Amino acid sequence: AIEEAMVVREPITVVVSDKGWIRALRGVQTDLSGVAFKTDDSLRFAFPAETTSKIIVFSTNGRFYTIDASKLPGGRGHGEPVRLFADMEQEADLVAAFRYQGGRKFLVASDAGRGFIVPEDDVVAQTKNGKQVLNLADKEKAQAFSVVPEGADSIAALSEGRKLLIFPIDQVPEMGRGRGVSLQRSKADQLSDALAFKLADGLPWSNQVIAAADLKFWRGERAQAGKMREKGWPRALKFKD
Repeated sequence: AIEEAMVVREPITVVVSDKGWIRALRGVQTDLSGVAFKTDDSLRFAFPAETTSKIIVFSTNGRFYTIDASKLPGGRGHGEPVRLFADMEQEADLVAAFRYQGGRKFLVASDAGRGFIVPEDDVVAQTKNGKQVLNLADKEKAQAFSVVPEGADSIAALSEGRKLLIFPIDQVPEMGRGRGVSLQRSKADQLSDALAFKLADGLPWSNQVIAAADLKFWRGERAQAGKMREKGWPRALKFKD
């Protein structure tokens, strides 16, 4: 607590590379085109924070890790591997990284298509070992992470085979930890992404927003397989780039 109190509160921009290197640039940076990365590496996540912030990282092992922003390396070099700040397995990858705000809710899901909604305050870890939130069966991995926006009433699930399913958000429980319930089920397919959204506002998908009126054919019930996406819709397997 004394160490945290001595940190000067300043704005920063947290940058995380595709290979899991993290650093903090001074100030709020909106143009990151000049930020250099190691060979064969590139930008993965970038978001504003402060030196007093807590940075949360969600990994494919289903664990959330908490990092003090004041301990992050500066922007002069390429940063340091996230694994220096969190005891993450070598084979684990990053699913999401963000600044802790408190009070929000997240949708988390595995590639097996199981997931649930978890309060933000329940994912904060107290040790470098992180906090297991999404329980996984053998060979499963955490695949999807979505902030649940205010007024969200629907969930969109997208499979690797590009099948889309939309169902009411109240069919998904709120939990602090577990495997959750089946969001999208298919014997020969895996979940690629899941997104909580407000149906009336349309489905944001890559660089498009698909109007609610155009989604009627894909609306159903939780745990169904869904239907193939419409021609002309984004081919991306993630709703957000």
